[in-house]
Amino acid sequence: MGDKMNNNDKNSKRAFRKDEHIKMFLQHRNGNHNYFQDVILQNNALPEINFEDIDTSCKLMGKTIAMPIMINAVTGGTEYTADINEKLATLSRDYNIPMAVGSQTIAIHDKQAEYSFKIVREINKKGIIIANVSANSSPENALRAVDMIQADALQLHLNTVQEICMQEGDRHFKGILSNISNIIHQAKVPVIVKEVGFGISYEVAGKLSQAGVKYIDIGGMGGTNFAAIEAGRNTERDFSFLKHWGIPTALSLLECRSASPELKLICSGGITKAEEVVKAVSMGASITGISGLILRELLENGIKTAGETIEDLNYQMRVFMLLLGARNIEKLSKVPYYLKGELFELYQQKFI
Repeated sequence: MGDKMNNNDKNSKRAFRKDEHIKMFLQHRNGNHNYFQDVILQNNALPEINFEDIDTSCKLMGKTIAMPIMINAVTGGTEYTADINEKLATLSRDYNIPMAVGSQTIAIHDKQAEYSFKIVREINKKGIIIANVSANSSPENALRAVDMIQADALQLHLNTVQEICMQEGDRHFKGILSNISNIIHQAKVPVIVKEVGFGISYEVAGKLSQAGVKYIDIGGMGGTNFAAIEAGRNTERDFSFLKHWGIPTALSLLECRSASPELKLICSGGITKAEEVVKAVSMGASITGISGLILRELLENGIKTAGETIEDLNYQMRVFMLLLGARNIEKLSKVPYYLKGELFELYQQKFI
């Protein structure tokens, strides 16, 4: 009886935290830069293509998607977040872009929370849907998360910074790499290792690649700052000293690309503009992950405006591709880029 009550208490706290994260996200504005302003693409005055011939579609995990953008992990686990997931899944379906759900740990421990995640597959029956649990989860629970939503892939999130800032957070981080390897060997779907906003370095990307990881979502600094959000929730300790901690997204992308040409990279971390999507693809990302921009539009202005935001991103991408002479995503991935400013200095110190 005692264990059951303890589990119920933990689930109640997880549910409260899920809703609280969304509310704090709406109040939070990140002051950190993702450094894409230090990436330069050159105008092609002779593109030799027609605008209507530009194709933003690409392949991911054996399926064709409309553009190199995915709705990245956001939420789930409560009635409030179930409504959010239903709307995000509708956008994912209507615009044929992948969607990752938020952490499913709450639903693994509380069956009543499953619907807030299952609704995503009910809405988007044929699209790419990605499950999500901590990289610290047991292989059994990781596979349960995949089965729960009939996922096409599984995200294993690394969130050491977030956990250490959480009053109720985990403090055990030993053995995660071997656990990731075990999950990869047991999973029947591709496994993506994802940071939640503090970036993945060259060294860590190399270790992940050696452990069998083929997909990395870099989750760089510049997007939602969970150190700042959790610092705002923590009443015991002040963690505001970590609000500028992390590897800027553009630098993390360069580091992960340098670690292994075989890695398939999802570039996320404060991406809000079509120009940043285009730059990320030219720098070696397979696709980009966007959550904050779409979520904010959805919650503040409704699903129609959120959809228009995705349409605008696609149109602006096509304009940039025209100006770069890139008819499709494969051509875009070969467009040369140049680095300047702090990004160049940081990259130069490590690799040049």
